[in-house]
Amino acid sequence: MASAPGRRSRAGLRLCATVILFNVAFCKGFVEDLDESFKENRKDDIWLVDFYAPWCGHCKKLEPIWNEVGLEMKSIGSPVKVGKMDATSYSSIASEFGVRGYPTIKLLKGDLAYNYRGPRTKDDIIEFAHRVSGALIRPLPSQQMFEHVQKRHPVFFVYVGGESPLKEKYIDAASELIVYTYFFSASEEVVPEYVTLKEMPAVLVFKDKTYFVYDEYEDGDLSSWISRERFQNYLTMDGFLLYELGDTGKLVVIAVIDEKNTSLEHTRLKSIIQEVARDYRDHFHRDFQFGHMDGNDYINTLLMDELTVPTVVVLNTSNQQYFLLDRQIKDAEDMVQFITNILDGTVEAQGGDSIFQRVKRIIFDAKSTIVSIFRSSPLMGCFLFGLPLGVISIMCYGIYTADTDGGYIEERYEVSKSEMESQAQIEESKEQQEPSGRESLVPAMQEPKDVLEKKKD
Repeated sequence: MASAPGRRSRAGLRLCATVILFNVAFCKGFVEDLDESFKENRKDDIWLVDFYAPWCGHCKKLEPIWNEVGLEMKSIGSPVKVGKMDATSYSSIASEFGVRGYPTIKLLKGDLAYNYRGPRTKDDIIEFAHRVSGALIRPLPSQQMFEHVQKRHPVFFVYVGGESPLKEKYIDAASELIVYTYFFSASEEVVPEYVTLKEMPAVLVFKDKTYFVYDEYEDGDLSSWISRERFQNYLTMDGFLLYELGDTGKLVVIAVIDEKNTSLEHTRLKSIIQEVARDYRDHFHRDFQFGHMDGNDYINTLLMDELTVPTVVVLNTSNQQYFLLDRQIKDAEDMVQFITNILDGTVEAQGGDSIFQRVKRIIFDAKSTIVSIFRSSPLMGCFLFGLPLGVISIMCYGIYTADTDGGYIEERYEVSKSEMESQAQIEESKEQQEPSGRESLVPAMQEPKDVLEKKKD
């Protein structure tokens, strides 16, 4: 008989399992399964849709997060409806919305469709939905509201002034880049007193506890300037962020460190990069982005090299080139000199997107895949790679033995042919000797016949 503690433990496990199943079912109730009727019925509402494939591993990983998004949006009374669509069953609808991979997250508002490209976390997805579903350009009617926005958003853009060609460009840029950042408008009286504007109208970006004003002559196209300035000057880097920074055209200066390591060398490199990003912003902000990355695993994969931690690497995300330190960095001035040398071309670039580098990338990726498979599951690796090699080996052996038999038969045929030729020569010599032999044989054969005829007579 089971003990009382054992029964209570099993009862507790069953209760936990019941609660989990209830929560999953409860969350799923706020995410609608969409079908072909969605195409006609969606225009009256704003929809946040996950286009997925049933067999997709990333889609399955997103599913519980997506259910939480549906529950959160419903609980806060958001006008955005949350749904999901099997893009393999309704491929024609998915194609019309430009779905090319799985999962694809889109916010659909009227005739507009906005792609979500951020991290697949509940908070980031909800933030995206709030930003895109609202007004394209949000007014800031008071200084209190301005201060509230400053506390809530680390980076945001503000148009100051009345109607103008610059405002039209600002609206066009906002319609394209609303998926990344917030756009506001305000009067000159609402802008904080520490802001100095030389002329009106103006476009400003507020970030890093300060502000920067757009200058058409120095900064070029407004949309390009916003794309470059939508990031804080110093960031904690990861693979996704590096991909996003590729659109800015900037070189990325990264301190590759171990955040768990509190030794002086690791903390010193990080602080040097932070100091350069802060104090030399006016010198480098148009060409460089600064940050640090925890660990060298991703960087090693990206560069196809083994970097020693801690170190500094400068990446060109547009053409996959990179620059490595050619000396020990002592202080911020030494780091500035290294960056200046990169700009004037005295530091040799490595990597790139040449044909040689592409072939090297293919080999490296294949090798990495094989190693990762064997590390995670040796039996699976043996099956995936051992079976094809075994089949190929059997085929090669069969081909080799087939060639060997054919050579033996041909050799045996050659021997038979030589024997036939020698036999023919023997027969020919016999034929030449036949006349003399026949003369001696015929009388011998006729003699008994004459004797018989005599006896008969």
